[in-house]
This record gives sequence, C-alpha cells and structure tokens, in this order.
Amino acid sequence: MIRDYKKASSNYTTWDQKDHAEDYLLYPENIGEYLAIDEVALSKGDLYTILTNKSKRSKKGTIIAVIQGTKSDDIIAVLNKLPNKHIVKEVTMDIAATMEVAIKNVFPKAKQVSDRFHVVQLITEALQKERIEHRWMAIKKENERIKKARKEKIPFFPEVLPNGDTVKQLLARSRYLLFKTPNKWTVDQAKRAKILFKRYPDLQAAYHHHLEFRAIYELVDKRTASKALVGWIEKTLIEEHYPFYYLIMTIKQHFDTIFNFFDRRSTNAYAESFNAKIKLFRANLRGVKNNLFFLFRLEKLFA
Repeated sequence: MIRDYKKASSNYTTWDQKDHAEDYLLYPENIGEYLAIDEVALSKGDLYTILTNKSKRSKKGTIIAVIQGTKSDDIIAVLNKLPNKHIVKEVTMDIAATMEVAIKNVFPKAKQVSDRFHVVQLITEALQKERIEHRWMAIKKENERIKKARKEKIPFFPEVLPNGDTVKQLLARSRYLLFKTPNKWTVDQAKRAKILFKRYPDLQAAYHHHLEFRAIYELVDKRTASKALVGWIEKTLIEEHYPFYYLIMTIKQHFDTIFNFFDRRSTNAYAESFNAKIKLFRANLRGVKNNLFFLFRLEKLFA
C-alpha cells in the first residue's frame, strides 16, 4: 500500500522540492508573525532544524522550513530565501547560540524569546548534579566500609535511615522530589526530603535557591523580574551556591532573550509539542527507512 502511494497515487516522483529536500525544505507561504524554531532527530540521530508558524497549531501550513543540521550559516542561507521576513514579530527558541545568531541575521526586527522551561531545566540540572555528586561519595564510602569489613572478617550492614532507605537509596530516590515544589510532594517524599536535607544541608540550600529562581518566572512585571534575577545572581555569588556558578555566565549572555518572555509570556512549548507529533509519526512508521520520503510525507501533513 505504501509502495503504491509512493510510486503511483502521490506526486512523490515529481515532487518540486525533491532535489534539495535532504538539505532543506522551504514553504514561504506559511510565514507568520509568531514563529518557533527547534531541532528534532528524524533518524539515526540526524538533526534537522525546523521553523514553524505558531498560529497554524500543528496543522496544514505549520512548517515554514526544515533544514538539515544546526549550523547557523546553513540556517541563515536557507531562511534568507524567505520573502516578507519583516512581518515576523517574535521567534521562540531554546538557549542555543546557533539559533540566536541565525534568527538575529534573518529576522533582525523580530523579538527573540528564550524558552523558560529550558532555562529552568538548566537550573534543575545543576541541582541534580549536586545530588549525584553526593551519591557517588556515598557509594565510595560504602565500598570502603565493605572492604574494611571483609579485611576484618566481620559482616557488613549498611546504615538504614528512619524511612527505611539506605544512604545510597536516599540519594537515588530523592531525584524526583527535587524537581517538585514542596506543596507537590507526596507524604513519602516529604519524609525523604526531611531526612535528606538534615543530612545534606548544602543540598537543602541549593534546592531553596533553585526554587527562588523558578519563582522569578511567576512575576508579572518585567522590570521586577529583571531586578529579581540580578538579586539571584548576586546571592549565588555571596552565599557561594557552587552548583549554579557555571550558569551565571549563560544567564548573563542570554539576559535579554530570557526576559522577553515577560512581554507575552511566550514559550517554546508549541515547538516541543510539534516535535512530539513528528516523533509519534516516526514511531507509527516503525522508524524512518527513507529520509527523503519521510520528509515528503511531513510536507503533506504539516506544510
């Protein structure tokens, strides 16, 4: 059935974008005021950059461009073929320097917005890194105790905490509670958090500092939020919250695009949702055997 569609009932053999499809696809008629740009892996880890029109809501007319790779020069070369670039008012994206450079060159009048969820994700990953470091240290200490017990020919019993966890289990099972705010903890998670923070006060301090960052995004006024972030950065340095040191430069570098969020509270969730649709389509096909034909079918569905 698919073979018949490919060779006979569709216009795949006479497809006007076939010659350059694996390098790029372009649909100028789909351009709009509010766009999103993101990357997606189609097959075997091959990345494609996709520019979409938010107003089309993942239906016909959504895809504006599909570009092989993520290099800014390649993205610029393709997107510069678009007419009416001046109508674009806003483009949402991840924190990716290549995309920012490309959008700034192609749509100089458009406002760039760094996705809030990816910014918060960076902060959360820094917190989780601190937890993981404690876990590796706990594993190291337990291995040393096991080695000592064997040498002395005595049985080894790991320390069991009040909630029934060992120290290694405590640190492993605390992963999910650190993603949540305290009001969303289950009863067991609240008990585990109490034990965790009593044992590792530095992790508690880092957790509360990460909550303070997340709270900035709940503010309504852009100026107030900007002052709050400057205060957060200063507090990071003064109170020596080491897990977040490496993120300060990233935040400063993307300061303007991060705070453009507060103008319309725009996120890149639309692009993430569209990428999920592509991945589901790919899964329903049980993988991509032919990139060219897969791109052709994406055009029929979303362009």
